[in-house]
Amino acid sequence: MKIHEYQAKEILRKFGVPVPTGLPAFSPEEAVKVAKEDVGGELWVVKAQIHAGGRGKGGGVKIARSLHEVYELSKQILGMTLVTHQTGPEGKVVKRLLIEQGVNIDRELYVGITLDRAISKNVIMVSTEGGMEIEKVAEETPEKIIKEPVDPAIGLQAFQARKLAFALGLKGEQHKNAVKFLMALYKAYVATDCSIAEINPLVVTKEQQVIALDAKINFDDNALYRHPELAAYRDLEEEEPLEIEASKYNLNYIKLDGNVGCMVNGAGLAMGTMDIIKLAGGQPANFLDVGGGANKETVANGFKIILSDPNVKAILINIFGGIVRCDRVAEGVINAARWIEVNVPIVVRLEGTNAKEAQVLLKESGLNFEVAGSLKEAADKVTKVLTKN
Repeated sequence: MKIHEYQAKEILRKFGVPVPTGLPAFSPEEAVKVAKEDVGGELWVVKAQIHAGGRGKGGGVKIARSLHEVYELSKQILGMTLVTHQTGPEGKVVKRLLIEQGVNIDRELYVGITLDRAISKNVIMVSTEGGMEIEKVAEETPEKIIKEPVDPAIGLQAFQARKLAFALGLKGEQHKNAVKFLMALYKAYVATDCSIAEINPLVVTKEQQVIALDAKINFDDNALYRHPELAAYRDLEEEEPLEIEASKYNLNYIKLDGNVGCMVNGAGLAMGTMDIIKLAGGQPANFLDVGGGANKETVANGFKIILSDPNVKAILINIFGGIVRCDRVAEGVINAARWIEVNVPIVVRLEGTNAKEAQVLLKESGLNFEVAGSLKEAADKVTKVLTKN
């Protein structure tokens, strides 16, 4: 689950991570009120709040030197369609702002925490290249990213935090503050079951403070049951409507830009299916994992989600019958296709227990199924169907 920058900073503040003073605003009038009464000072930053990075480059972060500028900039940013490298060309409409105090910046750095699955440990990454896209740094100057794995049994140790602070070239008061910052950030990361915590830029001020000027936090969906208080941070307006609908039925769905709807059981098989569709010349319209127990209800709900995308011109169903028998899956597909009146071509490939019986059921159903014996054949058939249409 993703959250906004101002929400991430609310959480970090609770764990003692230094962040600038700031509050959200939903109108230009509220922005002025926040700047005047809650933030104070004579310099403010007006920040668009969307679930995407690169907001500054897209014109979503502006500096205001008067309350009049706070009002005018807020009026300009609210309601704008902000296009960044993470939103895609369609962009996202800005519906909320963060009004924050100006900070006397001396240096911009980077720190991020995420799980390294190769070593089964959380890893803290720091770099002197703050303010840049970390992917670009990794590609062009990977030696400028310093990584420190953390033993899950004992957590982040002070000597590791000192090592990272030294790697950033910090000394004296800056170094002490950076160590405190890193220890508090890691504590917040673990305590809230984050999947990523990224501070870019992490700034050192001319007053020797170390502050999270920006903050990105994502949570592990599988651990949200342990944190009911985090549910209030979810902003459904920032999420894809079909993905929200799919989550109601416990379906793992991600919308893509293609025209071949995919219904598969198992994330790995789903990824492989999308790859083979592309190799055959097609474009997958979605990732959809219906899970191991595919039945009439899950298949029907999967159909409804897939067909809600107007770009879908054909559907490829690729189910491996391990936990559930293929003939039962076939019955579910037949019943679901009749139930919701699917009006696009369907290619079905079932493999595993009772696969032959399943093929007989599909062929004798009276419905216009294309039955494939292999995944390659299924991909070829679905791309041929598209060219006919």
